[in-house]
Amino acid sequence: MISTSGEKLKHSAKNDSSIILELQNVKKHFSIKAGFLQKTVGHIKAVDGINLKVKKGETIGIVGESGCGKSTAGRTIIRLYKPTEGKILFKGRDISRLSESELRKSVRKDIQMIFQDPFASLNPRKTLRSIIREPLNTHNMYSGKKRDERVEELLEKVGLNASYINRYPHEFSGGQRQRIGIARALALNPELIIADEPVSSLDVSIQAQIINLMEDLQEEFSLTYLFISHDLSVVRHISDRVGVMYLGKMMELADKHKLYSDPLHPYTQALLSAVPVLRKKGVAKRERIILKGELPNPASPPKGCVFHTRCPAATDLCRQLVPDFKEIKRNHFVACHLYE
Repeated sequence: MISTSGEKLKHSAKNDSSIILELQNVKKHFSIKAGFLQKTVGHIKAVDGINLKVKKGETIGIVGESGCGKSTAGRTIIRLYKPTEGKILFKGRDISRLSESELRKSVRKDIQMIFQDPFASLNPRKTLRSIIREPLNTHNMYSGKKRDERVEELLEKVGLNASYINRYPHEFSGGQRQRIGIARALALNPELIIADEPVSSLDVSIQAQIINLMEDLQEEFSLTYLFISHDLSVVRHISDRVGVMYLGKMMELADKHKLYSDPLHPYTQALLSAVPVLRKKGVAKRERIILKGELPNPASPPKGCVFHTRCPAATDLCRQLVPDFKEIKRNHFVACHLYE
C-alpha cells in the first residue's frame, strides 16, 4: 500500500505562490532530413507551444499516450534538447538560450533528472562510487574523502547499504538500480527533479516503494518534481496538479482531484475512462470511451485542434481553428472549443 507521508508538504506547496519554473510557448521541433545533401524537408513537432507554471515544492504530473511529447518536454526543460522557440524560466531566469558552459555554472546543479530505464542509465563499467561521485567531481563539490562520505550518505538515504559502494550496477535489481539513479540525482542538492517515467519498467510492488521513497525525499529536501508518466493511477497519487498532453500540446491542466473527478477535455475523458477502478455495489459502471483512429503524424499534425481527427465531439470550428489554452474554471485550464 502506498503511504501518504508527503501530504503535509503538498498542502503547504499549494499555499506557496513562488514560481520555480515557467514555460512560455515552449516548442521543440526536430528536423527531417532527406537526400544525398541531407536537406531539411520537414519538422517533427514533438513539443508545440507549452505554457506551464510550477510552484516550488509541488509535484506536477504530465500524462499522455506514447508519442505525445511528454518526455521530449522534460528533456527540453533540463536543456538536454535546445528549445526551438519559447522561454524556459528557472527561478525567474531564462535558461532557454544559455550555452553549455553557462548551464554548467549556474543551472545544472539545481535541475536534475531521473531516467526511465534503470538498466541503460547507469554505466555498467563503473562502480556505485564512480557513478554517484561523477556529478560531485564535475562540479567540484566536497574534497576527495568527503565525496565518498557523501556517496555513502546518499546510498543510505535511498535505502541501500553504504557497503555497496564498490559494487557494479549488474549486481542489483531494477528497483535497486532506480534507487541508485535517484541517489545520483540528489548528489548536487537540486531544487527541481524531472522524473521521466521513473517507475514504468518496475513491478507494481517496487513501483510503490520508489514512489514512497520519492515522497519522503521531497519532504526532507523540499524538492519540486515534474513527474512524467503514462500511468494515470501513479500520477494521481504523487501529483498535486496534472497536465494532459496530446501531439505536442497541453490539452488540460488542473488540480488532480478536479481533473480526475471532472475532466473537461474529451481526450482526458477518454484517458480516464480506461483506468480500472473498484466499483462499489449500486454504483453505475463507468462507460468506456473508445477513441477511433491512430495518433496523427507529428510531422504533419492536423489543422485546427490536433485532437479533432479522433474527437467524438469535434465541430467544423475544431477542424479550422486552434483552441486557446485558457482557464475555464478556477485553476482549471483547457484547450477546447466546447467551452468557448
